[in-house]
Amino acid sequence: MWGRSLTCGRARSPPLLKFVLNRTLACCLVALSLSLLLATSQTPPTAIHFELKKIPFHLENDQTPSRNAPETMSGGVAIFDYNHDGRPDIFFTNGADLSTLTKNSPKYRNRLFRNDGNGTFTDVTDAAGLAGTGYDIGVAVGDYDNDGYPDIFVAGVHRNALYHNNGNGTFTDVTKKAGLDRWNDPQYGPLWAVAAVWVDVNNDGLLDLFVVNYMQWKYDVKPLCSYKGEADYCHPRYYKGSPNQLFLNKGDGTFEDASQEWGIRAKVGKGMGVGVADYDLDGKPDLFVTNDAYYNFLFHNQGNKFEEVAFPAGVALPEDGNFVSGMGLDFRDYNNDGFPDIVFATLNNQTFPLFQNTGKGDFREVTTPSGLRKLTLPMAGFGAGFYDFDNDGWKDLFVTRGHVGLLQPPGTSVEQYNTVFRNLGASGQWAALTEEAGLSADPPARHRGCAFGDLDGDGRVDVVATALDRDAEIWMNRTEPLQHWLDIALEGTKSNRDGMGARIKLVTEAGAQYNHMTSSVGYASSSLGPVHFGLGAETSVDSLEIHWPSGIVQTLPNVPCDRVLRVKEPPR
Repeated sequence: MWGRSLTCGRARSPPLLKFVLNRTLACCLVALSLSLLLATSQTPPTAIHFELKKIPFHLENDQTPSRNAPETMSGGVAIFDYNHDGRPDIFFTNGADLSTLTKNSPKYRNRLFRNDGNGTFTDVTDAAGLAGTGYDIGVAVGDYDNDGYPDIFVAGVHRNALYHNNGNGTFTDVTKKAGLDRWNDPQYGPLWAVAAVWVDVNNDGLLDLFVVNYMQWKYDVKPLCSYKGEADYCHPRYYKGSPNQLFLNKGDGTFEDASQEWGIRAKVGKGMGVGVADYDLDGKPDLFVTNDAYYNFLFHNQGNKFEEVAFPAGVALPEDGNFVSGMGLDFRDYNNDGFPDIVFATLNNQTFPLFQNTGKGDFREVTTPSGLRKLTLPMAGFGAGFYDFDNDGWKDLFVTRGHVGLLQPPGTSVEQYNTVFRNLGASGQWAALTEEAGLSADPPARHRGCAFGDLDGDGRVDVVATALDRDAEIWMNRTEPLQHWLDIALEGTKSNRDGMGARIKLVTEAGAQYNHMTSSVGYASSSLGPVHFGLGAETSVDSLEIHWPSGIVQTLPNVPCDRVLRVKEPPR
């Protein structure tokens, strides 16, 4: 009918009417084309759903009436296979007595739970020697000595710890021996570390350690703040910042502080999280650091030093140009274009900023056009991770939610439910799922850390989350229908044993996907496991291309799916 009336009118309409009709037809055709494009590019709806399981760990933050800042920051968690039995285990950091910064009660112990493979976990903390001694915040897992067993670095308030995995189910505290007992800075005083990451910054096959330090705080010398006459936690502007640290692995079990030489010490912030990715694909790992109420840092790896480029790269501040409370993050490709993107959590009325890599050495913020601004503006979050929870070939976003303090203006929820944002594919849009995903099965809380891994071996990524003064949550992924998947477990030979920094391209008939090996995801947490790919309806992979940190490129054709594929780095 539209075609007939436009054709009839075109022969005898005046010029203005003819112009209007032609423009109308053009607009209709464009709109129709766009709707068809979106309809064909979006994946069919899948119900991402989680089932709540509990684990006997209670996060003790020693909350006091005087509202000490570290009380709000606890909650790091790690998922990794510490004993090589093929089942991912769980490690929790825990607080301490704030007045002494010591674990003077059994309730403050860090905890290691062995995965028994039958849906249960056994507390093996004492046998492993991992109870800890101080007020611990974050955790980073990686095999720093390339012996095949993952080691643990714990970041804390005025004390860090390195635990070497002995390969027999036990760990040894080697902090002093390794030269990592350097948390009392001569210029900035005792350092408070929140997070850390294992990364081979110089591609020598040895994992180096980057430590994220927060602000200068002392129990007996601190600002006092209040809200409506009640003591409350002070805003970060009342504290001075601290520099981060870079420790180079010397290959003999010790580390050298190279913060000054590599340009890290010159940048003083209030660090909360760190992500690692080779964002410009030059073969060298780069670092993105979120800061609390300050500019973010993007450290571009020059090979023998870092250049801080957050402003020219467009990631120093979100779209409003205001300081936000940058928390945990992920630094990975979410839109399958081969270039790592950035997302991080913030507090209410600040959004969860999403920066899309342009492939030209910088980023453009797409929080608003992607729909995330509208979805996340009323939310507060700490941990964030890009994982394909429905195995449709597009990475979704899980955020552990909760505010900082106990006293907030009316209308601001302090305790919140976690949320998973489903990636709607080529449309670039997201759908926020909370109750629909089963995440309201536990009461809202001040959630903090989150770690990711397939705890039951069914090909679906599960989540472990912590919350202040609450029992930990295990969110078992029960998404249906169960689609195809492939997990890639790397073993470096010339590269570091974990394959940290390796870039992977996977090609099926449906197209290409990209991911890279990293254990630094979320807030103060670590997820060391195979690199996960969801394949949707595809039953095999046409080709798998691995770019190892050493520069070796390995290609595997015709790979069957629905399994963990173990890949060893070949000789050049």
